[in-house]
Amino acid sequence: MKALTLALFLGLSATADAQTIKFVTEEYPPYNFSTENGPSGAAVDQVKRIMERLDRPYTIEVLPWARAFMLAETDPAYCVFTTGHDAERDKKFHWVEPLLIDHMIMVRHAGSNIAPQSLEDARRFTIGTQREDFSASYLREHAFPKIDYAASLDSSLKKLIAGRVDLLMTSEKTFQSMRAEGKPVEAALVLEGKLYGIACHRDMPRDVIARMQHELDRLIGNGTQDAIFKQYGLTPNASLQAEK
Repeated sequence: MKALTLALFLGLSATADAQTIKFVTEEYPPYNFSTENGPSGAAVDQVKRIMERLDRPYTIEVLPWARAFMLAETDPAYCVFTTGHDAERDKKFHWVEPLLIDHMIMVRHAGSNIAPQSLEDARRFTIGTQREDFSASYLREHAFPKIDYAASLDSSLKKLIAGRVDLLMTSEKTFQSMRAEGKPVEAALVLEGKLYGIACHRDMPRDVIARMQHELDRLIGNGTQDAIFKQYGLTPNASLQAEK
């Protein structure tokens, strides 16, 4: 009987250990975006490389950001990326980082005369962002009175081009990607650098988090992360090792 109980326990443990990790992200090129062959992007590729090395089942799904973020907050099987790491979010998740280090930037419609000279000056404008996005947290933290929330980056961009918001807050690398695609946007104000990573539910096993972090560190150390950035037309994180 004891042997049977032990075998059953070990079987359940093995099943739990092999539980599928469910990664969720949003449409936010060039980091995460949908293709006919499934999710792709500079961050998606890193997650795939990490999980291939862990050799355990996983899925990646592209969802509206607010829903993706909520799942990682409430369901132990979920992780959300590419997630900005700040004080407000720090203790809500276990973190695997950095998938990238990037500056936040406020952009304007090309040809616009909107030109804030400082963060304080920018507060008089309506700023577009996405619900539960890192930029939304940043704007609230800095007491911006006029924040326009959208479900996706594409929606925010359309509002900017249509003149429904004055500025759009995004990452500098995403801005570079927009410019490369011919989007009519210009830099208006560059803000400080931020860390982005994978945010997993607090009940995700710590040994799994540690293994994921080890594999991300390996991608950074052997140059694979920079090679992925170059593949998507992005500037490598030259200062990554110093900032980590």
